[in-house]
Amino acid sequence: MRDDRGAATAEVAVALPVVALVLVACLGGLLAGTELVRLQSAAADAARLLGRGESSALQHMQQVVPGATVLVRRSDGLVCVEARSAPRVLGVPVEVSATSCALDGEW
Repeated sequence: MRDDRGAATAEVAVALPVVALVLVACLGGLLAGTELVRLQSAAADAARLLGRGESSALQHMQQVVPGATVLVRRSDGLVCVEARSAPRVLGVPVEVSATSCALDGEW
C-alpha cells in the first residue's frame, strides 16, 4: 500500500507560486489600465487648456502623470496632445498612450 499523506501539501506548495505570479500580473495589468485612464484624462485636459491658449497645460500634464512624454500638434484648427507612458508589469515596461484633440482658439 502506498501512503498518500502529504500529497495535497506538495501540490499546494507547487501551485502557490503560480497563483502568486498570476495575481501580481493581474495587479500590474490593473495598474497599467489605471495609467491609461490617467493619460487619457490628462491629455484631454491639456488639449483643452492649449486650445484656450493657456501655457500651464504641459505642467498640468506632468503633475498628473509624472514621467509621461507629451507631443503637441496643431493643424486644421485643432490642437492635439499625445501622451505616452511605460508602466512596468512584472518588471517589463508596457507602453500605453492616449491622444486627445480640442478646437484651437489660436487658429
